[in-house]
Amino acid sequence: MNIKQFVLQHKDNWEQLEHSIQHLHKRKRRISGKEIDQFHQLYQQAAQNLSYSQTYFPNNDVTAYLNGLVAKSHNLLYKDQVTSTRQIKVFFTMTFIKLLLEQRTAAIIAMLLFTLGAAGAFFAALEDPKNLTAILPQEILQGVDPESLGEGNQQVPATMMSASIMTNNIQVAFLAFAGGITLGLLTVYVMIYNGIIIGALAAIFWQHGKSYVFWAYILPHGVIELTAIFIAGGAGILMGYKFFVPGNYSRMYQLKVQAKRSVQLIIGTIPLFIIAGIIEGFITPANISLELKYLVAFLTLIGLILYVWIGKRKLLAKTENP
Repeated sequence: MNIKQFVLQHKDNWEQLEHSIQHLHKRKRRISGKEIDQFHQLYQQAAQNLSYSQTYFPNNDVTAYLNGLVAKSHNLLYKDQVTSTRQIKVFFTMTFIKLLLEQRTAAIIAMLLFTLGAAGAFFAALEDPKNLTAILPQEILQGVDPESLGEGNQQVPATMMSASIMTNNIQVAFLAFAGGITLGLLTVYVMIYNGIIIGALAAIFWQHGKSYVFWAYILPHGVIELTAIFIAGGAGILMGYKFFVPGNYSRMYQLKVQAKRSVQLIIGTIPLFIIAGIIEGFITPANISLELKYLVAFLTLIGLILYVWIGKRKLLAKTENP
């Protein structure tokens, strides 16, 4: 892309940002969350354009212009928002949802990779139980006792079994996200491998007639945790994909942009892990019926769907009424 194409492609956004700066400076009352979000998007686009211009047109007047525009935007943005909690609300109710919807295909691919690993391990273990020794790490295999799961006097082992599957999922999420810098190869491995672990364990409990009990201990917190992992995995996959298919930008530029987006997505999953941790600590080991555990899992699924749906509605309303 030459300088002329670059300017023509982004000039309208720059002019809109200049207009927003002038408009917001004149405002007497507090700025609405919708105005802040729109201004922040224009500011981010200009910052990305500045980074690109500094790389490819360092001595051109457009770089100096963008540098001044971004500086003015930054000063105005953080002068009005640095002590406000409004941006946190905007981020979790709209910005995070927008990023998630933009990368939903990558998140679905991450889920399919996980499912592929789980299905492969499940059927391999059913075909020949000896395959479990090759599939599962010894520490997990030795710690699994299907007969004790769900027994009223065996709540600690049940909790430990559940924790052995899910307690490292935050690390898994960060590893899946960071795997994007390996062109997504590590991310693919992490998603398939963790699917293999779940699939192999599911096969063990299936063989002992304990599947209903097994999933009752996994799903209440697993629905939210796995969703967060799929989001992180999708971020890593998208980062690797953009490196291979950079479009009109350089590979390093795309890597930088996608890494920034991925960090925002990871931040957005933190509340999901907190909620899942609370459920895992209080609901999973609780001496309640299996049906109630499944009800909790169902409610978490409905909650996730409503969270995304409400956020999407807000985004559409903002688009229709800028």
